[in-house]
Amino acid sequence: MNILKNKLFAFFAVLMFSALFVIGSPISTNAQKRVKSLPEQVRHELITLPYVGVYDNLAYKVEGGTVTLYGSVVRPLSSSDAERRVSKLDGVTNVVNNIEVLPLSPFDDQIRYSTVRAISNYGGLYRYFLGTNPSIRVIVKNGHVTLEGVVANSGDARLASIAANGVPGVFSVTNNLRTDRESR
Repeated sequence: MNILKNKLFAFFAVLMFSALFVIGSPISTNAQKRVKSLPEQVRHELITLPYVGVYDNLAYKVEGGTVTLYGSVVRPLSSSDAERRVSKLDGVTNVVNNIEVLPLSPFDDQIRYSTVRAISNYGGLYRYFLGTNPSIRVIVKNGHVTLEGVVANSGDARLASIAANGVPGVFSVTNNLRTDRESR
C-alpha cells in the first residue's frame, strides 16, 4: 500500500512541477497570438460592422496614424459606426470620413433588390452572395448601378455586368469588379 501511495505522490509531484514549469515559461512564438497590423485591424472593424451588406461598399487607406474611409452606404448609421470603431483602434490618431450616404429612394431600393436577384440567378454567380461578407457589392445611386468587389475571373465580371444591365430601370452600369489575380 505504501508503494502505491509513493508512486501516486511521485506522479502528482511530477505533474505539478510540470504544470508550474509550463505556466512560468514564456509562450513560444508559434503559440503567441499574432499582433495584427493597423490596416488589418481597420479591415476587421469594417467587415464586422452590423448592418453593412451587399448594398454597401467600404474602403480605407492608412497613412501613418491617419485612416481615410471611403465608399458608399445605404444607412447613415453605418458611416458613423465605421468612423467610431476605427477611431478607437490603437495607433489611429485621425479618421477622415469620406463615406457617402446614398439618398433614400424606393426606386433605388427596387433596383438594388432586382440587381442582386438578377446577378445571383445568372450563370452560377449566386456563390458571390453567400456568407456574411459577399464578394460582389451592388451600389445604386439615382438609378445608376456600380458593381464593386472581387470575382474569380473576368468572365464572371462580364456576366455580372450583363445581368445588371438587364434590370429594368437601370440607367447605367459601372463594372469595378476585380479578379482574384488583380486583387493580390
